[in-house]
Amino acid sequence: MTDLDTRAAVTIDTPNYRPPHGRRGRPRPYSASKRRSTLLTVLLWLCVLYFVLPLWWLFVSSTKDTSALFSTFGLWFGPDFSLWDNLVDLFTTRGGLFVRWIGNTVFYALTAAVGATLLSAMAGYAFAKFDFPGKKVLFSITLGAVMIPLTALALPTYLLFAQAGLTDTPWAIIVPSLVSPFGVYLMRVYAADAIDDSLLEAARVDGSGEFRTFWQVGFRLLGPGLVTVFLFSLVGTWNNYFLPLIMLNSSDLYPLTVGLAQIQAAASAGGGSQAAFSTVITGSLVTVIPLVIAFLFLQRYWQSGLSTGSVKG
Repeated sequence: MTDLDTRAAVTIDTPNYRPPHGRRGRPRPYSASKRRSTLLTVLLWLCVLYFVLPLWWLFVSSTKDTSALFSTFGLWFGPDFSLWDNLVDLFTTRGGLFVRWIGNTVFYALTAAVGATLLSAMAGYAFAKFDFPGKKVLFSITLGAVMIPLTALALPTYLLFAQAGLTDTPWAIIVPSLVSPFGVYLMRVYAADAIDDSLLEAARVDGSGEFRTFWQVGFRLLGPGLVTVFLFSLVGTWNNYFLPLIMLNSSDLYPLTVGLAQIQAAASAGGGSQAAFSTVITGSLVTVIPLVIAFLFLQRYWQSGLSTGSVKG
């Protein structure tokens, strides 16, 4: 007896019988209200507040002068809107050196992000699509490097660059930032699923070399993954503080992170520890804005890059 005959017999014997999926075997409509969880909604709103409140405090504090910064409620505006005055003070401090720091940060971050993305793409492609002696050992070392904190490598890196005479130069910031073990791992996982082996074989049959195959076939299929690695490298270099602090001595080469800390340190050393608070906070707001814009502009590629490489089609 088939399943259809069994269902018909049950229907005859029990007139009130209903198929498990509703009438005529159709699935019941999805109800969002039945799946809604109050606890989950509350937790999500708490997460939103956790991430948004610091940005809101930063913006509100940038609109206050030094006196209002300590005499008014931190999450709301003061009696005077002093954002423009704070920006003028920021860009005129120490002869307008803040503009130089912005240029340095953009140069360091973009150069390191582009270089780290290209190196990670080539290394990840090689790990995913080639078989060579020591492949598993090298990839295991790469995974192990992800677990090593950057602060543990700062002193050995400084000693190597000091012997090479590269300290207090832009290369001292760019070259260490080109190495991204996590980027290599991410590109390896993404390339394994995003690039079909049949496409590579077809290119080789047509006489294409391995380097040309990578650039004209593989590289174009790695777009979302490339954007993901680019964003991680950009943010990591942009927010890097410890490496420039030990590598650079000239204030003309400082990035924004070290420059703002130096402004506050100079004010504290001069006895005016509160005088630079508004300037430093406004500088922090200006520092965050480019990263927010980059994430808003590239978030669709970033999201697809994280999901596509981890799910096999």
